[in-house]
Amino acid sequence: MSSQKIHTKNADLPAFHAIIVAAGKGARFGGDIPKQYLPLNGRPMLRYSVETFQSFSQCASIRVIIDPDDAEQCQTALSGLTNVHITHGGTERKISVYNGLKGFSQVKDEDIILIHDAARPCVSHADIEKILQNLKQNRAASLAAPITSSLRTTDKEQNATETVPRENLWAIQTPQGFRYGDLLKAHENADPQKTYTDDTSLVSELGIPVKLVQGSEQNIKITHPEDRKMAEKLLSTKTITTSGIGFDVHAFDTESSGPVRLCGIDIVHPHKLKGHSDADVALHTITDAILGAIGAGDIGQHFPPSDNQFKDMDSVIFLKKALEILAEQNARLLNIDLTIICEAPKIGPHAQAMKDRLHEITALPLNRINIKATTTEGLGFTGRKEGIAAQALVSVEVTDE
Repeated sequence: MSSQKIHTKNADLPAFHAIIVAAGKGARFGGDIPKQYLPLNGRPMLRYSVETFQSFSQCASIRVIIDPDDAEQCQTALSGLTNVHITHGGTERKISVYNGLKGFSQVKDEDIILIHDAARPCVSHADIEKILQNLKQNRAASLAAPITSSLRTTDKEQNATETVPRENLWAIQTPQGFRYGDLLKAHENADPQKTYTDDTSLVSELGIPVKLVQGSEQNIKITHPEDRKMAEKLLSTKTITTSGIGFDVHAFDTESSGPVRLCGIDIVHPHKLKGHSDADVALHTITDAILGAIGAGDIGQHFPPSDNQFKDMDSVIFLKKALEILAEQNARLLNIDLTIICEAPKIGPHAQAMKDRLHEITALPLNRINIKATTTEGLGFTGRKEGIAAQALVSVEVTDE
């Protein structure tokens, strides 16, 4: 998803960089997969936060902090997104954020840094705007919610004892915003013997006031499995499903030797296909189908064959661009049904490798990618083995805003 898709019309917001902390293992949540990679309404939890921040034109960059062991899961979760940098975290949240801060190379001390937990996927654009507006007058600010429930302490048997006054008590949320120089100094001066649960406690030790900004109660933190169900309800939106059809043809280049490339896989054949790019007829037709599903023209409009910068280009780039445009329109790809029409090469032996490559590019589950092959029974140009044709049908879910 590109930050060119602006969800907020407020142009009077300062520029910022975002750090999204996603290095935890979610021990309280349980399960074999860290909760930030689990699906919410079919999309990885982590992706929600990244796309929300990225949708601001004021967002200069995003750095996601992950456990090194989760690199593959992170890559799948963020497939198709641009301007997202990955940094390895540590054993504690403080170490992870500090690693993220050190990862910036061209950030000034006065630049705004927003810190957000991946376990809060329901953060709204309005709440992020509130933080940014407050950071125009304050050096530090955090979303928070005033405590409205009665509070009691307990004894060792969990019997209620004292009542705790709830006046002036707030539950801290994220994002939290700071000046880069302040936050970096706070981390560098942190007491190694102390446990810090968030970055406001670190900055407060420098004597910098932290403005608490009332956030939405829907900005929940997913800690237990039941929280995930609540988040799915909060994130549910009205959607519609659209379809797109793609069709493309490429002739064999009889003056050049193979291999032929289909779905990003090189297949042994006497000749490669003719084309300004790498002539991957399969990826071209899928790209056209996606663009058609969202009314975004065709591949030739975005990558004109008359433009020499696209000569011999890997067609994976074309497909990834279509996926970016898809995300900009609040849409997601649901499935691909591809038919390759040729006498040779034989597609069957390579169909699984093609599906695996499409899964890698699009992050679609394998059972939503279908590849079929057929011939024209010796008729026409494909029957004469002069080239390959391909057609694709895709379904797309679009948020109906």
